Amino acid sequence: MASPLILALGGTRSGKSRFGLAAATRLAKGGRVWFLATAWPGDPELDDRIARHRAERPLSWPTVEVGADLAASLAETDPDEPALIDGFTLWLSTLLGDDVPAIDPILDGPVAAGLAAIVDRPGPVIVVSDEVGSGIVPMHPGARAYRDLVGIAHQRLAGVADEVHLLVAGIPMTLKGRTRP
Repeated sequence: MASPLILALGGTRSGKSRFGLAAATRLAKGGRVWFLATAWPGDPELDDRIARHRAERPLSWPTVEVGADLAASLAETDPDEPALIDGFTLWLSTLLGDDVPAIDPILDGPVAAGLAAIVDRPGPVIVVSDEVGSGIVPMHPGARAYRDLVGIAHQRLAGVADEVHLLVAGIPMTLKGRTRP
């Protein structure tokens, strides 16, 4: 069996990170997992969340702090060991920044390069990401651009993923691929 690409989507506090940790642990078969962190410290609430996530994973798992270049961050990992990217939406927000740019250059540039690196990686990859398109249409143009960027990037990622799971209230619903316990 080829190394799987697993996408775990869900809203805030849906259980998607816990699902990603469990999938990575299962795929590691007792070995280590490379954790690719996309959150940047500096906000007290986010700092607390980062600390809680760090405490939930084994100390033996190396952490790579992801900047704008996801492909370069993946290249820092052992390509045969599982990689867990948590979270994809935070990485996308880094690419978008505070302006309201056209999203096509982002999708065709860094997002395409990141997806290619994920697909080309020999080892398993688990991607955790927030589902943001189920809510209201945002009033601010920047928020609409972000929502659109995330939605299109999710479609592209789900299209190449072996498994796609949507988590609601801690319950995974399999959208694509095998059902997992």
